[in-house]
Amino acid sequence: MKGTLLVIGFGPGSFEHITKRAQEAIQESDCIIGYKTYVELISDLLTDQEIISTGMSEEVSRAQAAVRLAEEGKKVAVISSGDAGVYGMAGLVYEVLIEQGWTEETGVGVEVIPGVSAINSCGSLLGAPIMHDSCTISLSDHLTPWELIEKRIDAAAQADFVIALYNPKSGRRTRQIQEAQRILLEHRSPSTPVGLVKSAYRDREHIVITDLEHMLDHDIGMLTTVIIGNSSTFLYDNKIITPRGYQRKYTLNSTTQRLRPHERLRHENEPWALHKGKSEEEVQVEPKAEKTAAVATLVKPEVKVDTTLELALEALDKVGFQEEVKDVPNRVSETNKTVNNPIVSIFELAVSPGVANKHFTPAQMITLTEVVGDEGTMEYTPHHQIYLKIPTADPETITEKLQAVGFLLEPIGDVFQLKACDFCEGEKKDSIPHAEELHEKLSGLELPKELKVGFNGCGMACFGAVNEDIGIVFRKGKFDLFLGAKTVGRTAHAGQPVAEGIEPDNIVQVIENIIYEYKEKGHPNERFYKFFKRVGSVQGYTYKDIAPKIEIEPAPCGD
Repeated sequence: MKGTLLVIGFGPGSFEHITKRAQEAIQESDCIIGYKTYVELISDLLTDQEIISTGMSEEVSRAQAAVRLAEEGKKVAVISSGDAGVYGMAGLVYEVLIEQGWTEETGVGVEVIPGVSAINSCGSLLGAPIMHDSCTISLSDHLTPWELIEKRIDAAAQADFVIALYNPKSGRRTRQIQEAQRILLEHRSPSTPVGLVKSAYRDREHIVITDLEHMLDHDIGMLTTVIIGNSSTFLYDNKIITPRGYQRKYTLNSTTQRLRPHERLRHENEPWALHKGKSEEEVQVEPKAEKTAAVATLVKPEVKVDTTLELALEALDKVGFQEEVKDVPNRVSETNKTVNNPIVSIFELAVSPGVANKHFTPAQMITLTEVVGDEGTMEYTPHHQIYLKIPTADPETITEKLQAVGFLLEPIGDVFQLKACDFCEGEKKDSIPHAEELHEKLSGLELPKELKVGFNGCGMACFGAVNEDIGIVFRKGKFDLFLGAKTVGRTAHAGQPVAEGIEPDNIVQVIENIIYEYKEKGHPNERFYKFFKRVGSVQGYTYKDIAPKIEIEPAPCGD
């Protein structure tokens, strides 16, 4: 049975502004997936649905979880504030589906349910600032290059759009709104009306009406939408109003109009239009003459162009493709090629000398210096890996060079990572093959959250395997297993001992089974110890609460 994805925009957050269809979709869903704050905003609509809520920057994992649950036959609601198609989840859900080969005919059902976007909800609180042509620009450069954002601000300012700035500022991004103001002041008057709306239609709603010159004197944050008027926008009685242009034709302070209804659309009464007030006959004649003259100047008598393809090839030759055209049909496949410039991105990976080997060779260090260069970075980690961040358009060449000098390569992020001890410089080597087999089978496996498996080669457990998400300790020829350590925080604790004396031939399969159950059933961004606690049992190993029983105040960072 096919499931359904309901991608819902629930508007600014107040119940009164959630559309009827959005309310119905939320209530009929089996599962709700969304950012934590958004889930809280619709809590009054929730009944017994399964809830998956995650933090900021977890959008991809939410979309992936939604697709997976829908493929299991469930009706899944993916929620966004405002409109799901305006900086919301709609596009990302489709992108994840496309990556998996989804089609509308054969795949899960998808319904995108519109909501009231911030430009509309905030505009309504300010008066009528969006009455004419407008645009939205997000100042977040986490996913979009700042150079591109700058171009968009500049173009919108020059074109006299009313502009709504989304994501204007955060704790880490403070300069973007300053740069936006600088660009806007190059094209607009300092007295241009500006509205700042925070948390529209929510409990902490806050509205400020100011101008372009002084807008940075006020508090602006991630929950603020900044609306900047155009050259005709004005203030009246603490309202921002952008005229539509009716005064060009109409008298607004009188019921008597100078133009009768049948006269209002005549060309002579619209000299500002494309036709420049000229009659229909003049408009129909002039373009033909202009077009004929233009064509005459473009077509050279000595050049015979028989086909569109030949014309295209001639154009290519003029811009640098000088290869002689001997046989036009044979060139078709070449002209269909897409010419792509190399795209430079940040290539991130972790490298180590080996599973048990912790010694870097001079050749490896030299290679690291070469591939990282002046623009990249290296970070040494406590588990004997080096994290690399390298700007490159050719990651394949980098991996080849690193592997050539004996590095083990692993991806960074929400993946399986094995942290093995050095087995007392190889003296206690009996369990090394099992550690290497685990690494070979599971390293880099994508999981709901980063997961570390600690592996100790003797009962001393001096490498701290018991303090990882999953701990494996080789003792007296067999393995002990620990699950669910809480690795950080003031209530951190070692893993729960769940098994002793696991036979060496079985340990890899035991770990694989645990990992794949977590991969299948874990919520996005859910750490393993939370997963173990939530499900109560993993592969027959029952959860027990071994957290320290102490009274402490909640940590401000959400521990």
